[in-house]
Amino acid sequence: MAESKKLHITQVRSGIGRQTKHRRTLEALGIRRHQQSVVHDDTPAIRGMLRQVSYLVSVEEIEE
Repeated sequence: MAESKKLHITQVRSGIGRQTKHRRTLEALGIRRHQQSVVHDDTPAIRGMLRQVSYLVSVEEIEE
């Protein structure tokens, strides 16, 4: 069975003063404060959210 990839996502810029849609996307990713990191499965839905807030986060692929 193939190993699933995971994404390590860290917020690197503040969500203050950003569009409401982008702040809500950060919340949906589970990021609640600046410099917080979360790990998610690499899915098209997560990739779409990351594309929307790419200027606020840093993403690293990790093997699980």
